[in-house]
Amino acid sequence: METNRQKKIAGIIQQDIAEIMQEAMRESSIGVIISVTKVRVTSDLGEANVFISVFPTKDRDKIIAETIEQSRSIRHKLAQRTRHQLRRVPELHFFVDDSLDYIEGIDNALKGDVVNPIEHPEVLPKRKKI
Repeated sequence: METNRQKKIAGIIQQDIAEIMQEAMRESSIGVIISVTKVRVTSDLGEANVFISVFPTKDRDKIIAETIEQSRSIRHKLAQRTRHQLRRVPELHFFVDDSLDYIEGIDNALKGDVVNPIEHPEVLPKRKKI
């Protein structure tokens, strides 16, 4: 269970990383929308799991790979922004948030565009547990 302190720090990190990534996207002019959907901070505040959603999804893998590659730079920018709020910036671990894909799959199935998952539950992809 997350403490209030973890939730507050996660909120600060989420907002600042979203701004950092949006600035980077504006500079690169790729035409992709990136949102930081959730941040989970460990109890010792040493690590943060950052979940990112990318639209359109065709560029998702490339953007996540670049984000992981640039994680040190993102952490440095985050440290500059939060130097008066956080004593130590946690290590950042980036993950894909696939919840929109999962919801879209269910929505399409309910519309009748694909096989009905209620009648055939084996057609739904297995969710990754983190």
